[in-house]
Amino acid sequence: MLNISNNKLNQSVNIENYASVKKVFFKKDHKHFNRFLIAFSIILFIILFLPWTQNVTSKGNITTLRLDQRPQTIQSPIPGRIEKWYVREGDSVKKGDTILFISEIKNEYFDPNLMKRTQQRIDAKGKSVSSYQNKVKSLDNQIASLQQELVLKSEQARNKLLQANLKVTSDSINYEAAKTNLSIAERQYSRTETLQKEGLKAVKDVEEKKLKLQETQAKIIAAENKLLVSKNEVINAKIELNRIKASYTDKISKAESNKFAAESGQFDTEAQVTKLETSFSNYSKRNELYYIKAPQDGFINKAIRGGIGQTFKEGEKLVGIMPTNFEIAVESYVDPIDLPLIHKGESVQVQFDGWPAIVFSGWPNASYGTFTGKVVAIENFISDNGKYRILIAPDKEMPEWPKALRAGSGARTMALLEDVPIWYELWRKLNGFPPNYYQPTTINTGVKK
Repeated sequence: MLNISNNKLNQSVNIENYASVKKVFFKKDHKHFNRFLIAFSIILFIILFLPWTQNVTSKGNITTLRLDQRPQTIQSPIPGRIEKWYVREGDSVKKGDTILFISEIKNEYFDPNLMKRTQQRIDAKGKSVSSYQNKVKSLDNQIASLQQELVLKSEQARNKLLQANLKVTSDSINYEAAKTNLSIAERQYSRTETLQKEGLKAVKDVEEKKLKLQETQAKIIAAENKLLVSKNEVINAKIELNRIKASYTDKISKAESNKFAAESGQFDTEAQVTKLETSFSNYSKRNELYYIKAPQDGFINKAIRGGIGQTFKEGEKLVGIMPTNFEIAVESYVDPIDLPLIHKGESVQVQFDGWPAIVFSGWPNASYGTFTGKVVAIENFISDNGKYRILIAPDKEMPEWPKALRAGSGARTMALLEDVPIWYELWRKLNGFPPNYYQPTTINTGVKK
């Protein structure tokens, strides 16, 4: 309140006579208060030079160290309808225990004798394959017989050709002999005729020689005709040999064509048998999938699809299960600016939700209720929350973590860095500077080496 009045209140009223004023403005109390302020200032100044451990704090939650130990949901690879439940929420199950039974909802699998009918089709096709195999064997035998018969027939035709050639040779020799006889007969007739003209031979002798000449001429014509017949027989033998080869080649080719057709039918039937066997195996495996079983030992957390008669699609979540045996770990998220300060193998202090703790972030030795862990994994890609995920496992050389911890509980982590004076830490935070760039001793040593 401004003192702008001409009437001064402190001049007209004496406040020293009041008891409250006497207590407040007592000189002895001023001395004690001043001493307190001086001592507090000295202590505060000394505290500013005390060591303070820089740290990176973050929030996270409890998870499991191994992927197969984390809570999971059980799905059905086929669509179906819930028919019967064998467990309740909270029940303990072993690996392979039946959780629920489902029925089929696709009309192509409604036939109760589907497996039996498929097996009958496989047997029928198998017999068809055997028939094709027998047919192929018969055709192989037929081809072998035709090839053997071709060899014999060809040999017989070649023998006939050889006989015809020999006969041609023989007839050609006879023909040459006939020509020689004709030449002799002509000379004898000419000589006898000349002698008869000279009177040395009778007419009868000339007539005999002429008759003999005519007979010789007839024989040479017969020999020439016989030679031509023999040559025709050679030609016929060659034609017969070619005919036999062509005929049997046609028969063998036809038999081989039938064989290849039978083999093609056999292979096609075998492919159908294989396809039916695959279908049979698929049907058998599908029947096993009607019983939803536990993939590992654990506890049933929650039935996501409850009731009887509910239908679901393939891959839809049905029930949640938590493994019985698991190794806990903490997944925490740090800001990108703090990520270079985190290294694998470094120690991290962890505070769990619901576990009593007194934490002094700058004085870890004075903290109570925190547990030591080690960084085992650092994510290389930023998460959806804009931070990087790190995985912290218990330090086996330090006291064990509480047995009552469960996956999903909250946790706070504190990674310890370098020791600095408190005044430096206050100055750093007031200016928004990051902590000092920290490198573990092992890494520094390795770099020096």
